[in-house]
Amino acid sequence: MSEQSNLNLSRKELFERACRGEALPRVPVWMMRQAGRYLPEYRAIRAKHTFLEVCKTPDLAVEVSLQPLRILGVDAVIVFSDI
Repeated sequence: MSEQSNLNLSRKELFERACRGEALPRVPVWMMRQAGRYLPEYRAIRAKHTFLEVCKTPDLAVEVSLQPLRILGVDAVIVFSDI
């Protein structure tokens, strides 16, 4: 891959290449869902819904998972199923 195209990787490409252990122009940043607990947007949802309601309601689970992606501009969100 050329140096210029290497610098223009999308977030998805950057994350996928990191998962494969390939060379990267920068280290991608992602976070676990728990790291967003301090966000006002997350706390507003939790004020209305229990943790289990959030986990069992796909729209809410998606929303709280994507909040850090949108707000902080991280490269990926990893969802764990072991809670």
